[in-house]
Amino acid sequence: MDRLLYFVVLGLIKSLQAPPLRWVARIGRAGGAVAYFIDARHRKVTQRNLAMCFGNEKSREEINALAKENFRRLGENYACAIKTAAMTWDELKPHVEFVGVEKAMFGGDDRNPNSMVVAIGHFGNFELYGRFAQYMPTIRGATTYRGLRQPSLNRLMQSMREKSGCSFFERRTDAAALRAWMKPEGCMLGLLADQHAGTGGVRIPFFGHECSATASPAVFALRYDCPLRTGICYRVGLAQWRIELGDEIPTREAGKPRPVVAITRDVNAAFEVAVRRDPANWFWVHNRWKPDKPKTLPARPCVQNPEPTGKT
Repeated sequence: MDRLLYFVVLGLIKSLQAPPLRWVARIGRAGGAVAYFIDARHRKVTQRNLAMCFGNEKSREEINALAKENFRRLGENYACAIKTAAMTWDELKPHVEFVGVEKAMFGGDDRNPNSMVVAIGHFGNFELYGRFAQYMPTIRGATTYRGLRQPSLNRLMQSMREKSGCSFFERRTDAAALRAWMKPEGCMLGLLADQHAGTGGVRIPFFGHECSATASPAVFALRYDCPLRTGICYRVGLAQWRIELGDEIPTREAGKPRPVVAITRDVNAAFEVAVRRDPANWFWVHNRWKPDKPKTLPARPCVQNPEPTGKT
């Protein structure tokens, strides 16, 4: 079954990598429009999330229109991510713009790259974050990922990503390798930080509603004494993207480390600004405000009808 699924996915990938990028974007948007009507579960999640965040600002009709456009964008993003993975940097350059590059440098001097942690999210074609290392060869880029259950599909996905020049570390098994990678100068570590983090996250507000957020960007920035920024991929047109490196988020105050919760709250605030700037550009199909599952205590043995001890 794994082998059959591999060839089916490989055929889909090849079919999307053959046409020009703009055609692929249109195909993806059409697929997203179809998915909006047939995927009732994710459509309801999207509408509920949008109503929770924008219900006081937008009408029901506007919420539904935004949900439809979000599905079209997701289709476009996924299809284009497959296509752009096979494109050389020279082929991709006309479609991608990087803004705020000077913030990755000491004093703006490209001979002295600064190591940093970048909190990234599911904005636009987020697979393009890894191309920063090709845009700026003096920076070594890396990110983490969670491997797929199907080994063949996981190898296929990683073979596509490796062409970006970015290093990828499996978050559950490559911790030691990632620590070793972070030691030299000129490192840029991108960490996805906009999804539900479960009981291991910190509970902070996002759009005024409490959610579980990963503290990884704050923890890594403090551990390696690196600047922390956000990176947002905006869709600025059909198959056109702008990736913006945000202002530094303070990790120290009066020479002392700031609390991880406070740093993570600032990351969430920056993400909220990015979502408000273009609401259809974010990943609304994810249940971001999922409540944590209550922790269960181990069962205690219960002795029924104990024997008399003879004591009174």
